Amino acid sequence: MDEGLLTTKVPRALEMKSKLFGYELPDLLLIFFNLALTNFIFGSTSLRYLLVWGTTLGWALLLHFAKKGKPDGYIQHLIQFLLYPSYFSAGACDRVGKIFRKRNNNDPV
Repeated sequence: MDEGLLTTKVPRALEMKSKLFGYELPDLLLIFFNLALTNFIFGSTSLRYLLVWGTTLGWALLLHFAKKGKPDGYIQHLIQFLLYPSYFSAGACDRVGKIFRKRNNNDPV
């Protein structure tokens, strides 16, 4: 009896990013957070359409055109680049490390 190589089907795109309407999930959270916050603040005013829907549409268009051609996670990496220092010193004192006492040769392991 000749059995061939056993194979299983796998999804075609294992590393596909989750996108909805062309936006990444953090971008959609920002857009909907803006919509909820401005609706909460300006929802009962006479300028609600301009202030609520106008700013939400503005954020959506800004994110769409600013991220066009950029890799996934671009906004998160840009924020990390701007917030963290530009260099890390290898010889700097450790501010969060634990200081151990010096081991004596007679101490048991």
